[in-house]
Amino acid sequence: MKQPLGTTGSVPTAVGGIENRRPLATPEHLFAERVASRMNARETVRSYYDALRAGDPLAPYVADERDGDDPYVKFGVSERLVGGDEIREGLRTQTETTTDWRVTSRDLRVTERDDHAWFSDAVAMAWTDAESGRRREFDTRWSGTLARTDGGWRFVGLHVSAAVDR
Repeated sequence: MKQPLGTTGSVPTAVGGIENRRPLATPEHLFAERVASRMNARETVRSYYDALRAGDPLAPYVADERDGDDPYVKFGVSERLVGGDEIREGLRTQTETTTDWRVTSRDLRVTERDDHAWFSDAVAMAWTDAESGRRREFDTRWSGTLARTDGGWRFVGLHVSAAVDR
């Protein structure tokens, strides 16, 4: 039985004629199953783009900070978010307040090492503000750093800027 994304509770399952109950998956849990450690850094960046287009949760793509780390930073077209919690909350708010994403990667370059990776890309992106209905479009430059975790590759830094002619 397919459950709606984000549903809580349990789903009955039958094993050997005995009904068991298992917890429903949260969006973050579904992400972890989808991404897992089998994905390489390039596939993780592409998966992030896919999640953005689909309106799926983006917060699980951000690594947890460790004690003693300086906070991670995400620069967006018009924002600066500092710290994993602020980044995850900003991504949740973005997903809740925007629709109709178009994300077109034009020049993805990824270098992967044992436990870290970095990338850059030229991305045409557009979205609609869910409240005002205003469409926003930008040619952007993306760069970032990922770290390998037990759950797969996660962002530890992300920078998105609009390419502006001067």
